[in-house]
Amino acid sequence: MLRFSNLTLRRGAKLLFRDATFQVHAGWRVGITGANGTGKSSLFELVLGGHGPDAGTFASPAEWVVAHVAQETPPDPRAAIDYVLDGDAELRVLEHELADAESAADGHRVGELHARLEAIGGYGARSRAARLLRGLGFAPGDETRPVAEFSGGWRMRLNLARALMCRSDLLLLDEPTNHLDLEAVVWLEEWLRGYAGTLLLISHDRDVLDAVCTHVVHIENQQATLYTGNYAAFERVRAERLAGQQAAWVQQQREIAHVRSFVERFRAKASKARQAQSRLKALERMVLAAPAHVDSPFHFSLGEPLRLPNPLLRLDGAGVGYGDRTVLQGVSLSLSPGDRIGLLGVNGAGKSTLVKLLAGTLAPRHGSVETARDLAVGYFAQHQLEQLRPELSPLEHLVLEHPAAPEQALRDHLGGFGFTGDQALAPVAPFSGGEKARLVLALLAYRRPNLLLLDEPTNHLDLEMRHALGLALQDFSGAVVLVSHDRALLRATADRLWRVGDGRVTEFTDGLDEYPRWLAAQRDAAERAEPAASAGEHTALARRERRRNEADERRRLQPLRRAVEAREDEVAALAAARGAVEHRLADATLYADDAKEELRRVLAERARIDAALAAAESAWLEASAALEAAASMP
Repeated sequence: MLRFSNLTLRRGAKLLFRDATFQVHAGWRVGITGANGTGKSSLFELVLGGHGPDAGTFASPAEWVVAHVAQETPPDPRAAIDYVLDGDAELRVLEHELADAESAADGHRVGELHARLEAIGGYGARSRAARLLRGLGFAPGDETRPVAEFSGGWRMRLNLARALMCRSDLLLLDEPTNHLDLEAVVWLEEWLRGYAGTLLLISHDRDVLDAVCTHVVHIENQQATLYTGNYAAFERVRAERLAGQQAAWVQQQREIAHVRSFVERFRAKASKARQAQSRLKALERMVLAAPAHVDSPFHFSLGEPLRLPNPLLRLDGAGVGYGDRTVLQGVSLSLSPGDRIGLLGVNGAGKSTLVKLLAGTLAPRHGSVETARDLAVGYFAQHQLEQLRPELSPLEHLVLEHPAAPEQALRDHLGGFGFTGDQALAPVAPFSGGEKARLVLALLAYRRPNLLLLDEPTNHLDLEMRHALGLALQDFSGAVVLVSHDRALLRATADRLWRVGDGRVTEFTDGLDEYPRWLAAQRDAAERAEPAASAGEHTALARRERRRNEADERRRLQPLRRAVEAREDEVAALAAARGAVEHRLADATLYADDAKEELRRVLAERARIDAALAAAESAWLEASAALEAAASMP
């Protein structure tokens, strides 16, 4: 078991938690939860031996094999499946020893090694690695592609597959779903439920925590506490504690009264009926869950749009794509105030492309897009985090857009998104990804759009902010189109689901909870069809033709790959420089009174590196997107 005894952890001068005492028994699957910055990743570093506790002790079985997901992937020339197989270290050692024994013609040793390979399932290892790759969204044939050909997001999936390949006693996963689409998240959830070892999981996806975890360690107020049960069970226990506080109870009753008032006023109006139903769903959840969030720092609304034309936007037979490639075609749909649309589909199917078409950043190739004269679009995408001006504060960003607005009104608005006191006046440069995402959402909300397009808004957000965003979206009177792998947010927000796939957009009428079963049925059908489809692929002529096509494809894509590699090298160098600065900032002597000038210099250096790193990452994303678009062209 893992033993944490009177454990205290600090990060530099900051106390994360103190005197934590709990045990994690073999076979437990433990979710590590808490707001960003409370010490979840530092706890992982402790378990991995990256640093020791500041006080107390941590002990783990010396014989346990520990697996975790590497944060970097070198541009490896080997095939993806060989890279994944390296995750099983014992398998690789046995294979090497077997090759040596066969070279030495040591028959007895060869027999022993074959017996050991049989015992660890070595003969089925390649098949197991292929299943991991397929489950994480890799297409047939991807297992033979060199690792260097994959973009950053897909390399992170390779690292995840490599960690799952390890026959570990202890598996540490830090936000494993961030680079996955909903289909891969559903598969990973199923895999983790069957994992026989001990799991420590950091995640802000409540559905994954509920489905996978047997226990929760929650970090807040500089305390780390172990709870029995999944995340929903933890919420109930915490809710009971918070509901006993009079102020918390009053606040919850006000929220319930507000929702009931809305439902009573508008449930009979056709234009508001859908919103009323959404509020009723929210009320059912609120009675149980809201007390666990009454102490959340996030309380905001999206504001009433200035105008609500109907329809807001209409597509008629629209097609859209990049270069010579058409991604979607024949798209016909209409969006009206009150619509709540969730988009489903694998990565690369065209969800983000559809959102860009709705946002007007991509023009249709054919068909038409009709927009209302008073359409006001609020568009959230991951690249917008890097478009923030690093030298400006959150307040200055708002003032720049709304110079006539009263400063107190802007401060109050930012406070609802967690930017209070000095943080509202601090430069954005050193902000975390979650803080930048919150700021972009705050900027969108103050513009009072009537159509919200949200493309994976939760990737960097913690559970409290996700909960607050869900409540705000339920209260929004405009239309929402949401791309997210967070099923809790989709469930709380979306009234209709559209599936994007096979170049089309179709309504998925079975409901979100049926989607995993639908995916499983699709996978089974595809696997049954594969043998028949591949029967003619193994002739000598077919193999020669395939090798010739692959060589032509490598030559065509080589310049783009080199551009991606150059950007990756630049990002890696800047990340290393930032790590050195962070290490310097962790030195307690830097915060002494006589070191203030040095502290200012180091902080300025970090801001400079962060700005350069943001620009380099943006360039890398553009280069990777160009490579992916070229690779997907026929």
